Amino acid sequence: MLVIGLLLFSSLSFGPREQKQISFQEFKNKLLEPGLVDHIVISNKSVAKVYVRNTPRNQSTDGAMEGIDSPSKVNTSQYKYYFNIGSVESFEEKLEEAQEALGIDPHDYVPVTYASEMVWYQEIMRFAPTLLLLGSLWYMSRRMQGGLGVGGGGGKGARGIFNIGKAHINKVDKNAKNKVFFNDVAGCDEAKQEIMEFVHFLKNPKKYEELGAKIPKGALLVGPPGTGKTLLAKATAGESGVPFLSISGSDFMEMFVGVGPSRVRNLFQEARQCAPSIIFIDEIDAIGRARGRGGFSGSNDERESTLNQLLVEMDGFGTTAGVVVLAGTNRPDILDKALLRPGRFDRQISIDKPDIKGREQIFQIYLKKLKLDNEPSYFSQRLAALTPGFAGADIANVCNEAALIAARGEKTKITMEHFEGAIDRVIGGLEKKNKVISKLERRTVAYHEAGHAVVGWFLEHAEPLLKVTIVPRGTAALGFAQYVPSENLLMTKEQLFDMTCMTLGGRAAEQVILGKISTGAQNDLEKVTKMTYAQVAVYGFSEKVGLLSFPQREDGMEMTKPYSSKTGAIIDTEVREWVNKAYTRTVSLVEEHKEKLSQIAELLLKKEVLHQEDLLKVLGERPFKAAEMTNYDIFKLGFEDEAKTGQAEQGSGSGEDSQTPLEPDVVPA
Repeated sequence: MLVIGLLLFSSLSFGPREQKQISFQEFKNKLLEPGLVDHIVISNKSVAKVYVRNTPRNQSTDGAMEGIDSPSKVNTSQYKYYFNIGSVESFEEKLEEAQEALGIDPHDYVPVTYASEMVWYQEIMRFAPTLLLLGSLWYMSRRMQGGLGVGGGGGKGARGIFNIGKAHINKVDKNAKNKVFFNDVAGCDEAKQEIMEFVHFLKNPKKYEELGAKIPKGALLVGPPGTGKTLLAKATAGESGVPFLSISGSDFMEMFVGVGPSRVRNLFQEARQCAPSIIFIDEIDAIGRARGRGGFSGSNDERESTLNQLLVEMDGFGTTAGVVVLAGTNRPDILDKALLRPGRFDRQISIDKPDIKGREQIFQIYLKKLKLDNEPSYFSQRLAALTPGFAGADIANVCNEAALIAARGEKTKITMEHFEGAIDRVIGGLEKKNKVISKLERRTVAYHEAGHAVVGWFLEHAEPLLKVTIVPRGTAALGFAQYVPSENLLMTKEQLFDMTCMTLGGRAAEQVILGKISTGAQNDLEKVTKMTYAQVAVYGFSEKVGLLSFPQREDGMEMTKPYSSKTGAIIDTEVREWVNKAYTRTVSLVEEHKEKLSQIAELLLKKEVLHQEDLLKVLGERPFKAAEMTNYDIFKLGFEDEAKTGQAEQGSGSGEDSQTPLEPDVVPA
């Protein structure tokens, strides 16, 4: 840019020359010989400037020069022509020889003078490289200071190289627009009640101080992904009425040493200036990991220095009241113990996946924004029963997916079929209607899925079947049977045994009816193996192993088993015996209901998707009746009244054991 400016400057200031450049020969023949040269000025010993007179020396105007402007148009002694010379001495000799040859009297020789002139644009161009370098350095420094340099933040001004130690804080005050309130958060009433105590204290601290109470320094929001930790923090900002400063844990980390602690100091300094205030650190495990883990740099690690500064700011010598720190994480097990002690994060607010009533409240929030063909309560009650184990983010995804399905079908309103299709899409993936499947494979899949359906129908503790399909999907292989599990808090040995038999129903149907087995039961065998090992080695159901529990570590870093090889052999033997026992019972059930199973399989080949109503026509009523309202009953009938709702919550529960998945039970082929 600087070079372009210089060129424009030179072209504007010293535009095209009015003088005409000629050769020495032209000068001699057309100017010197006719006597038009008044005098010559040698500029900087390199250029001869020719000044012509108005009339020739011999007073003859008849010999006007050919190709040169008429003398009548030339002012007296005007600079009109120039030519370059090699050296002054050679030019003087040539000029003298030319005048002698023309017979000019020595007294009338053309006078020659010398001048030294400065050409400004040439002098400026000599300094152009230096000016270009200085201009580039100035431009880069301004850009970095504006936020596009190291630690940049897209022009935010406070992230440049000169402000790199300052924290990039999102500040929300009471006059901010598009705020989120507690009415927009559902499914975590207990968490809202706990976090509201911080808001109440900041709004009315005298009420607590009169009793001698101290406000807790901080609270840690803990829960699985998608349960609404960040949304709850946004609602706290909207309800608090005090300044709310939010920042991500990764914003403290930088490539420069000392930047993390500096940003922590800057964050708390700004919070104290506007106290009372709330600080929210999202994903605090980025800097709160236990010291001594995950690195070879020891105590001088930059992340550990940042954590140390955070510990000091939260409860050190220089702490002041009026600042509450909230933090969110889904990995509380890796946090440093010093961070979790009383005086820093005094409370851990657990935000678990919602139960059936919580899911119904979350559905109510998202369904209000959709155009439905029935009341939102009609959908929310049934969908809550259909989606056990779903978090708030999953529910939002289901609602959005249902709207997309309705729009693709050119529908004006969203129906229950669209929601069921959305749930299938979330659980099993997209349908693969164009997948090439041979008739033999399709028949095998149909009998496999019919085996799951029929075996589960005649088992007392099996889950109610929702539907069975042989339509291939993304993650559910060539078909699946979907159930609506009751959210039991406790599982008995008999329940787990029936679930094992139901899972083995597909393999048993292949063996009994088709006479050969396929690889379609691979996923079933994985579930059976995991479930049976948990019964023997974790839950203490085996008499040979005894009342011992050897839970497997979640991180998978266990190098040695917590039991001897002899105990391991006993566990393996017990697992094989239990699985064989379950498979024997499953085969007998399949042989007992062989004809009905074949009818279900043929109907499945014809219709591709069967619901519970289709199974009732072939198999009749289930021989077992639930003592309490199941999730399937709620899905069909909804919440009839508050009493039955409470009964459904207590009977059907809110979640299985920690080792049992809460997602709808999908059994792929």
